[in-house]
Amino acid sequence: MVETLERLSAGTRLPALKPENLGDEAFRRDHRVRYAYVAGAMANGIASTRLVAEMGRAGMLSFFGAAGLSLKSVETAIDEITGAIPDAPYGFSLIHSPNEPELEAGVVNLYLKRGIRLVEASAYLQLTLPVVRYRVSGIRRDAEGRIVTPNRVMAKVSRVEVATQFFSPPPQEFLNELVRAREITPEQAVLAAKIPMAQDVTAEADSGGHTDNRPLVTLLPTLLALRDRMQDKYGYEQSLRVGAAGGLATPSGLAAAFAMGAAYVLTGSVNQACVESGSSDAVRRMLAQAEQADTAMTPAADMFEMGVRVQVLKRGTMFPMRAAKLYDLYRGYPGLDALSEPDKSFIEKQLLRSTIEEAWRSTREFFLKRDPGQVERAERDPKHRMALVFRSYLGLSSRGANAGEPSRAMDYQVWCGPAMGAFNEWTRGTFLEKPENRRVVVVAQNLIYGAAMQLRLQYLRAQGIQLPAGAATGQPLEPEALREVLKS
Repeated sequence: MVETLERLSAGTRLPALKPENLGDEAFRRDHRVRYAYVAGAMANGIASTRLVAEMGRAGMLSFFGAAGLSLKSVETAIDEITGAIPDAPYGFSLIHSPNEPELEAGVVNLYLKRGIRLVEASAYLQLTLPVVRYRVSGIRRDAEGRIVTPNRVMAKVSRVEVATQFFSPPPQEFLNELVRAREITPEQAVLAAKIPMAQDVTAEADSGGHTDNRPLVTLLPTLLALRDRMQDKYGYEQSLRVGAAGGLATPSGLAAAFAMGAAYVLTGSVNQACVESGSSDAVRRMLAQAEQADTAMTPAADMFEMGVRVQVLKRGTMFPMRAAKLYDLYRGYPGLDALSEPDKSFIEKQLLRSTIEEAWRSTREFFLKRDPGQVERAERDPKHRMALVFRSYLGLSSRGANAGEPSRAMDYQVWCGPAMGAFNEWTRGTFLEKPENRRVVVVAQNLIYGAAMQLRLQYLRAQGIQLPAGAATGQPLEPEALREVLKS
């Protein structure tokens, strides 16, 4: 690729463009990273401690996928990551939990206790007291009079109204509540009214997991315009930034995001396919076979009763159809006792592989440890009890996929977006076609190096130079060759 560029650029002006110059320079400086490239938080530890550590050592930011895990498991992950990369960049996820507010508050308590200074806030419909508390805890002025916020939030959103909340200062009613609870002082509340909830907001387009299936080419410009309006309105000391996520799995995709003005790019599905992820080899093989149309929208376990959906892989699994059937049954029946015999038989034999009574007992034991309030509500409300039992199937499907449980192969829930198919097409016939060769740092460096090459090629196109076939796609480089080009 480099030789091709040199030959084609003879007699033309082709400025140098290094991968580390892509995106926003202030973003790279603030987060202490070499590249404006982020590996997003994939729930249930799919974005694993190993993945986070490898990315941090390579000068890139990654978030541990804490959503869906117990507080004990999250604290163990904190120990592992802080022990492995104490001075490298990293963050942890903070997911909105409308059905389990105490769990969200508990995660924030843990992060504050353990000094976690950066979170990726995702799936938020509106701001909550815990995320506001995290953001403003420890706020102060330094010796030069500048406002210092020890804790940073990177918000992942797909809607303007949610982005507006994160680009705004913390709601005054939450600040007042924190003052009354003596979590912050009145002086700190005054300072908090001068900062955004999140300086960095990621425009999440069509992606795996929670998604509104928005096209990046419409969502990103919209949020960039919102950024400018909110910066003008509040006059923040530090400029607001917008990153891009969703569908980013090829150099061309990253190049397009940077060309549109993204401060950074964030990837997801492709990282799950890497050997460092917390998923299983069985899932990685499935992902390596995925094409862009091999995804479907299905009910979300954490927001089941609200009708929220997530995007998952449908090739090689019956999970999307089975989960959709469960939601239809939830909407059609007032409780488990009202199920028809055929529907009850289907649930017990095909999905739960136990009687409904046994499934409720195990579900009840789970929530007694995780959130006892859910059990109290379920014992009063048959509809909620049905939702919890149905959600247990969704949870088991995700855990079964991560563990690679062979007997549950047809029930694997694998969060995945169309990006996976694009990545597979780009890597076809190369060393990255094989799942065992997909390492998260090699993938990331190839993508961002390739993006820089794509943008340089665009300079040539703009000067009327005809590119040879294949130059526009550029195959991934083997690790040794990649290390050499990144040295220069």
